[in-house]
Amino acid sequence: MPLKVTTCGAVCAVLLVAACGSGASAGNPARAGGSGQPKPGGRLTAALSSAPDCLDPQQAGSSTTITVTRQLVDSLTDQDPATGEIVPWLAESWKAESGARRFTFTLKDGVTFSDGTPLDAQAVKDNFDHLVKLGARAVQASTYLSGYRRSVAVDARTVRVEFDHPNAPFLYGTSTTSLGIVGKATLAKPAADRCASGVVGSGPFVLDHYTPNQEVVERRRDGYTWGSALAPNKGAAYLDQVVFQVVPEESVRVGRLRSGQADVVSLLQPQAAPQLRQEGLALETRSPAGLVYSLNVNVSRPLTADPAVRRAIQKAVDRRQIVTTLYGSVYRPATSVLAGSTPGYTDLGADLAADPAGAGRLLDGAGWKTGADGVRVKDGRRLSLVLRWFSTYAATQSALELVQQQLKAVGVDVVLKQTPVSQALQAFKDGDYDLILGDAPSADPDILRRYYTARGLNAVRLPGGPLQTALDGQAAESDTGKRAAQVAAAQTLLVRDAYAIPLFEGSVIVGVGARAHGVRFDSAARLQFHDAWVS
Repeated sequence: MPLKVTTCGAVCAVLLVAACGSGASAGNPARAGGSGQPKPGGRLTAALSSAPDCLDPQQAGSSTTITVTRQLVDSLTDQDPATGEIVPWLAESWKAESGARRFTFTLKDGVTFSDGTPLDAQAVKDNFDHLVKLGARAVQASTYLSGYRRSVAVDARTVRVEFDHPNAPFLYGTSTTSLGIVGKATLAKPAADRCASGVVGSGPFVLDHYTPNQEVVERRRDGYTWGSALAPNKGAAYLDQVVFQVVPEESVRVGRLRSGQADVVSLLQPQAAPQLRQEGLALETRSPAGLVYSLNVNVSRPLTADPAVRRAIQKAVDRRQIVTTLYGSVYRPATSVLAGSTPGYTDLGADLAADPAGAGRLLDGAGWKTGADGVRVKDGRRLSLVLRWFSTYAATQSALELVQQQLKAVGVDVVLKQTPVSQALQAFKDGDYDLILGDAPSADPDILRRYYTARGLNAVRLPGGPLQTALDGQAAESDTGKRAAQVAAAQTLLVRDAYAIPLFEGSVIVGVGARAHGVRFDSAARLQFHDAWVS
């Protein structure tokens, strides 16, 4: 069946192995049926696994919310999924100065919001000033605006953004929905009202209506001519409407795809992929950039403070067995703490080869002796670790149970403790764990700093040292080559000192019906519909 999702081209296919299928180019929409030329008009229906939690992209938390709101709001820049390069969108050019403390953007001429007001430098300044005031409601934006000092509207089309300290990741942030630009009418509304009623944006679609927990309907905005440099379509969207239906049950979503009631269905489980492909259904996948699924090790706890214990765990985990047993060809074993699609990724696969015998030797050498029940003991203390996890996704639990068996084989007891997702942030803050499962999509490697340093989530409880130095250094480095070297050093420290135990790279799995064409993944593996059309 022909490829229907425009992903990221041949380069991405090399980076992601099987993730991009046959790799239609982002600059050349996939074609299927008839002449293959985009056909204006029609309605595309996308079945989503959950309802959006807020119709304001600046406050969005879930992937579903970002997918829905991305169609309404543009960003200053976009990011090429194949290369990680930042490319023009609302800004036609920019420059970073003063060691990544100052960024100046030149805006495209003639851009308007959906209420007809112009998008100018003052609008961008007002957005960034307002995002800072949103505080915790704009949790993602606050990380990109760390050290924000002010924005200056130099003239109608030129805006300068200033920081108190170097902030290299800010440029990536300008490509995200979190820093998407909304109109003055939206900024004037209370944050809660924006979540309920949506926003005025400059995107290729506008909100038609939202029925909570049922559907979101968006309609084409006529006159749209300022799409991302990555978009093959240089004008208004082809579709008359995009309808996002909330369908929590995966079996029902798949049923709608089979029957033609839905053109796109999201978040399919990897176990379902082989059967669906045998039926002839088109499945497209992309491994999201960012942190892979990893066990993060709390080095402030007595047992995991021992480097031999951490390194033994690293060796005892058989990543290939996890993937082949549970996920098939859709996922792949982790080869670093960063996914292979992330800019700055370093291949550390050789350090992550399974070696249970080596794990046993490390523990023997550190004085951990096997007890009567098979669990190792040292100085009267059993090698028993608490592993916290949050997902309600059954396949995640199965993976952790397999890790539990692998570690038991070398004498390490693991107690799995599931915690509600709503309590995840507090669990990280409390530090009441030896190991904690985590992953985080992000197309910029600065996610490492936000996850692993004392100024961020502090997942591994390191107070400072070489890892902090490397991660602070990359955030302050405007030279891309030097920044990549710092990111590589951080990955190496995390893996070789076993502060993080990478497990596998997940994939976003999307089912695409025969009518749908030109649906694109962005760099964070979320769907875009500006280029989409139906036959």
